[in-house]
Amino acid sequence: MGLGVGIVGLPNIGKSTTFNALTKAQNAQSENYPFCTIEPNKAVVPVPDTRLSELAKIVNPERLQYSTVDFVDIAGLVKGASKGEGLGNQFLSNIREVEVILHMVRCFVDENVVHVEGEINPIRDIEIIETELILADVEQLDKKIERLNRQAKADKSARDVLELALELKEHLDDLKPVSNFAKKDDETFIALNKELRFLSGKTIIYGANVDEDSLLEENEYVKSVRDHAKEAGAEVITLCAKIEEELVGLEEDEAQEFLEDLGVKESGLNKIIHTAFNKLNLISYFTAGVKEVRAWTIQRGWKAPKAASVIHNDFEKGFIRAEVIGYEDFVQNSGELGAKEAGKMRLEGKDYEVQDGDVMHFRFNV
Repeated sequence: MGLGVGIVGLPNIGKSTTFNALTKAQNAQSENYPFCTIEPNKAVVPVPDTRLSELAKIVNPERLQYSTVDFVDIAGLVKGASKGEGLGNQFLSNIREVEVILHMVRCFVDENVVHVEGEINPIRDIEIIETELILADVEQLDKKIERLNRQAKADKSARDVLELALELKEHLDDLKPVSNFAKKDDETFIALNKELRFLSGKTIIYGANVDEDSLLEENEYVKSVRDHAKEAGAEVITLCAKIEEELVGLEEDEAQEFLEDLGVKESGLNKIIHTAFNKLNLISYFTAGVKEVRAWTIQRGWKAPKAASVIHNDFEKGFIRAEVIGYEDFVQNSGELGAKEAGKMRLEGKDYEVQDGDVMHFRFNV
């Protein structure tokens, strides 16, 4: 899909540990010193979906294939990153390539794990990162304004863009993020954002990394993060990165038992994956056959021909119709044949907007 989630935060707050657990592979270093991650680690993470298992019980396929989300573990930012401190420019450019930011925040005290700022203060940590993102946007916008000043002398459309860019510049100079710019729905801004990919305008999910004792009862650090996130209209997910990493080698039933012993219903990582999938505006439709039961990832709002293209481009070019059964109807009627007999299969054309959970079969002619 070309969409991704970047894991950011100060050095040494649990980003790489979280990434290791997300990918179920120890391919990101986790060391007790800053800047242990220099190149961004990238991974394709399956989206947990119990619906696939239910479909498999009916179809009995050879394999299951889940939808996925791309995660990128970006090295720790520090104060001054927008000016190149701590290899900052390189890392900021990595963030520019993702659509959603998972901002990890340390919400636990451990004298054996150093903190780059010397003490635990989640809101200060958040403000350091978010200020650097804003300053990086200012630098990017200043360069654009210089070019627009030259173009505006002969191009009226450039003058319109310049006017908006100057308003945005004033907004950013007050250390306000692009995400709450008053004209962010303006077509001129949308085009400008598409070009410059403003960092402070990206959707943020806060990951509050806690110790085991704070998983069930939020500590004051998490409460402060939640208050900050509420003002920003962002979500907060509490997790203990070290526990999540311990779950990596366990079978699914063992992992679930482990969580239940802790009094936790769902792992923090699963919550992160599902939230990221939703924030990326993605949904899944299914194909169900004896070879494979598979979830296909598409953007919410896609019409049937476009949705078919993720299977093969020819499906979109030669689209005739789609045979569609809702997930609930498929399960309740024990599969395709039962759903057909119950009148639950629909024939949909080119204007059909695919819904999350649709079980589909495409007819095409090339």
